[in-house]
Amino acid sequence: MAKFDKIAVLAKIGSTGMVPVFYHKDAEIAKKVVKACYDGGVRAFEFTNRGDFAHEVFAEVVKFAAKECPELAMGVGSVVDPATAALYIQLGACFVVGPLFNPEISKICNRRLVAYTPGCGSVSEVGAAQESGCDLCKIFPGDVLGPNLVKGLMAPMPWSKLMVTGGVSPDEANITSWIKAGVYCVGMGSKLFPKDVIAAENWQAISDKCAEALGYIAKARA
Repeated sequence: MAKFDKIAVLAKIGSTGMVPVFYHKDAEIAKKVVKACYDGGVRAFEFTNRGDFAHEVFAEVVKFAAKECPELAMGVGSVVDPATAALYIQLGACFVVGPLFNPEISKICNRRLVAYTPGCGSVSEVGAAQESGCDLCKIFPGDVLGPNLVKGLMAPMPWSKLMVTGGVSPDEANITSWIKAGVYCVGMGSKLFPKDVIAAENWQAISDKCAEALGYIAKARA
């Protein structure tokens, strides 16, 4: 069962404006990263379904987060089919994210009031996803499509809630360009978690980087 329903999850994502995106095969490292992000102010975290037995790692991290990060909504990313979505929802995923839009996943998620954020690369795809109940759509890949797509889409469809992922970096210029274009939030992966920082287990650096990025988001929104 999801700890938080789609309304609560969207509120958490909207209030902070950022969703870290991360995967590691070692559950202990994943836990440390999740806690570091939480300490930095993050309230929604996407664990990507990337490696073998990723769901087993996710199950451990969700139980850890329930105790150590009580206000954190744990979600799953890189989901492309309904069976995988159902598996992660069973393990406690509060939201499901994908690189593409699959309407069959919408049915699985809507049944349990779990937010589904599909990857969309055009105005028509966003529209189709919204029709199937996707309150938050992902513009992906962001570095290919650019802020102008968001700006252009928001003009005729101002009700749209958009998250951008792919190429987003935790620097002020990049974050500001997306927020000013009109995104609801940004999703950040490798740029937020440099390999050398993870290898050195410098968790404080991750907390600091999250807090810094959240500050840029708040400033751009103001």
